[in-house]
Amino acid sequence: MAKSNRRAFLKKGPAVAVAAAVAAPASVLAQGAPAEKPVKKVHYASGKKPEKTPEKPPLFNSVVSYGNLLFISGIGAHFEGDIKAHTKHVLDEIQKNLERAGSSMEKVLKVNVYLNDLKDYDGMNEVFRGRFGPEPGVRTTIAAAGGIPGNSLVEIDCIAYI
Repeated sequence: MAKSNRRAFLKKGPAVAVAAAVAAPASVLAQGAPAEKPVKKVHYASGKKPEKTPEKPPLFNSVVSYGNLLFISGIGAHFEGDIKAHTKHVLDEIQKNLERAGSSMEKVLKVNVYLNDLKDYDGMNEVFRGRFGPEPGVRTTIAAAGGIPGNSLVEIDCIAYI
């Protein structure tokens, strides 16, 4: 937008300017760069789509990206062990999924932690601290009423960028 046009446009008020900026195509905002429409992509554990289509669609996928955002569903630990062993296992699995999809622990923006019992909060934090780099994303931690499916002591999901 030319300088004189910008001045005239802004005289109409900040609300109009904000509305126009929000409505502007991404290509205009990126100053000529072509806008790509984000695509939903399922990231399979093996790295490739299974050859055989299941009879019923799955309830959910474990790892899905949309554009450069990556969503990892809740991962639990379904074996005998204490909160530290369960937390380490879950974080290791999250790291594998992130890296397989082209991301990393340092690129995690949001983490949700579900504890089977709030008394495990300190033990979980001992293992959790530092796993997401020196500047971790935001986190929510709750005690799951009624427990976590599969007798896991912890379940963690996250959102990252690629």
